[in-house]
Amino acid sequence: MKVQKILDNLKRRFPNEPEYHQAVEEVLESIEEVYNSYPEFEKNNLIERLCIPDRIFSFRVTWVDDKGNVQANMGYRVQHNNAIGPYKGGIRFHASVNLSILKFLAFEQTFKNSLTTLPMGGGKGGSDFNPKGKSNAEIMRFCQAFVLELWRHIGPETDVPAGDIGVGGREVSYMYGMYKKLARENTGTFTGKGVEFGGSLIRPEATGYGNIYFLMNMLNAKGISDLKGQVVSISGSGNVATYTAEKVLELGGKVVTLSDSNGYIYDPDGIDKEKLEYVFELKNVYRGRIKEYAEKYGCKYVECGRPWAEKCTIALPSATQNELNEEDAETLVKNGCIAVSEGANMPSTPDAVAVFLKNKILYAPGKAANAGGVSVSGLEMTQNAIKLSWSCEEVDQKLQSIMKNIHEACVKYGTEKDGFVNYVKGANIAGFMKVAKAMTAQGIL
Repeated sequence: MKVQKILDNLKRRFPNEPEYHQAVEEVLESIEEVYNSYPEFEKNNLIERLCIPDRIFSFRVTWVDDKGNVQANMGYRVQHNNAIGPYKGGIRFHASVNLSILKFLAFEQTFKNSLTTLPMGGGKGGSDFNPKGKSNAEIMRFCQAFVLELWRHIGPETDVPAGDIGVGGREVSYMYGMYKKLARENTGTFTGKGVEFGGSLIRPEATGYGNIYFLMNMLNAKGISDLKGQVVSISGSGNVATYTAEKVLELGGKVVTLSDSNGYIYDPDGIDKEKLEYVFELKNVYRGRIKEYAEKYGCKYVECGRPWAEKCTIALPSATQNELNEEDAETLVKNGCIAVSEGANMPSTPDAVAVFLKNKILYAPGKAANAGGVSVSGLEMTQNAIKLSWSCEEVDQKLQSIMKNIHEACVKYGTEKDGFVNYVKGANIAGFMKVAKAMTAQGIL
């Protein structure tokens, strides 16, 4: 395999898709050596088949707003690879959604799901619909219209969507309700549902909790058993960020930042449990902005800024892709940051990742560190299939075990000659090998 030749070919065939190209390049560079040691992979043109999605559905979503105006958005579902199980991945509602972003997310999801060891393939979907400022009735009508186009292509053994940015329990419930009506079945096809009708306990918390479980596995390997004395900077203020903060506080760490698309807050006194409860209420009940936290507690707020200039020992980017660049990475290292663990999908640019690896700090890529969310989604699928539900303690124990296993796989494939663990390389190779062997065994499809 010649990485540059493959990338040039993909860029020629699929131009103007920078996020997709970035995700592919990062994986191919990591797996090149191991790929070349398996002649059957090259014989079967496996890498090109693995990079290109199995299929992509795109459709218009027409809905009516509260004023009676007819609106039209685009909807998509990328079914990337189902070699090890049904397609599995979230639905994202955000104005920035396009095919490049969804193809990158589906590609990443394939390897992330492989790392969990659960039988799930990779997929992703979404729309350029922005739920911010919309009424519950408008969101319901949009979700129903979206599923009216999508429902024929999903199912419990075919493709199981979940939530993502802009899609929480409310949106998943509206979509599942419409799917159930159209398909005339109650098989739990969506995950992230309400616990009253098939949802799993701690699913909203899972991505944030899982990120900290992975972080603690990295720190434990260095002889650090808790987060006492650690100053933690977190970006975002949605489910991933807030539940990440909750687990950091539980383990004794001090959270000093949160953010949203308008800017970030810096609270040097620390965001304690009471303050975090206000953030939960602010974001989930009132749909407010993080600036209101600064106004309430009198701390620093930086408009249109990102929190990485603030001093911290641990950074947890948990907002969106490419939110942390090379300059941010250099600042973090200069300020004494010892670990970066990604709660979002590909939040660090390639140049930023290079800085972390060059300085040999602990760096966990999103496909490993934020796999907690899809892991509990997989556990939700199991609970739906066996018509049983597990307790919080049972689900959390299984999540901790999965994140530990992912860490061990990363160490196995990512440990270099000097003992440094390159978690990027480890995650990519571990995820790739399972999918590649399954594809090879199943023949040319």
